[in-house]
Amino acid sequence: MITGVIDSSLRRASGSLFGLAYGDALGRPTEFLTVAEIRRRYGPSGPHELEGHPALVTDDTQMALAVGWALHDASAFTPEAVEPLLRERFMAWAVSPDNNRAPGMTCLRACAELSRGVRWQEATVAGSKGCGANMRVTPVGLLPVDLDTLAGLAQLQAGLTHGHPTGLAASELTAYAVRLLRDGVALAELPALLVERSREQRRVYRADWLGDLWQRPGVDSPEDFIARGWDECLAALGRLTTTLTRPDDGGDPCRRTGEGWVAEEALATALLCALWHADDPVGALARGATTAGDSDSIAALAGAFVGAAHGLPAWPRAWSTQIEYADQLTTLATPHD
Repeated sequence: MITGVIDSSLRRASGSLFGLAYGDALGRPTEFLTVAEIRRRYGPSGPHELEGHPALVTDDTQMALAVGWALHDASAFTPEAVEPLLRERFMAWAVSPDNNRAPGMTCLRACAELSRGVRWQEATVAGSKGCGANMRVTPVGLLPVDLDTLAGLAQLQAGLTHGHPTGLAASELTAYAVRLLRDGVALAELPALLVERSREQRRVYRADWLGDLWQRPGVDSPEDFIARGWDECLAALGRLTTTLTRPDDGGDPCRRTGEGWVAEEALATALLCALWHADDPVGALARGATTAGDSDSIAALAGAFVGAAHGLPAWPRAWSTQIEYADQLTTLATPHD
């Protein structure tokens, strides 16, 4: 019985990490195309096959791997143990010759400051809530840690580059969604559970993980600072919930829940794709890739969600050796001592 549970968890972790990379690879060539252009190139339902050997990913997967390796190498899941490892991995990514996939400027700016030895609370781009905050957080959601630790890790990894409270909150929600799915919660139950979590955490500022990040002109308290982020996430989840009461019209999901360039919209639109195609994992990726917004990030997060729900068997077997960084994805999905 215990062995079966462990095997199921491993399959879900592998399914989630590989799903993120598969979605990223499918969305990479469509990110800056219109929906009409995507459909002309790939057909009405979008891309369903990986391209290239290997199938290349973007900075989304590269930075998820950076987070994954930092967690893999951590002696403990504490801010003191993890922050230096995240800093090291992010800085290495920033100067890597493989960092040639149209990386986000927020991440590059923050990494440049981190490389100067600046405190991360000062190195971060304080006003940015871009989806770079949560496109990479999936490995946190796969850890066997308590929810407070999960929340702290998710917000810390976001905060090193994206200092806006909505980036922090959306990253926690993304990791929490992966955790719930890995533990067997049905996709259809997620929206309500994420709304509940948002309301519970609305004024919880995790000072042990974030330090004085909240101190900004015009911000009266850490609780007021973080509440802004949770409120924006609640608004995005509200749009998601409203959309799910209507039939899928077959159009661009970005028209309903946002284009995904910012963290809360990437979460909501990826969830919409996953929920509309809950029983068709590859279809969920294709739907995320067939958008006018941040297609690679939307498809990547949709893949992380559907993969966590269905496990590695959800994906075509041949893809596991075709995708770039397959060896790293395999290692990071395997429990370690």
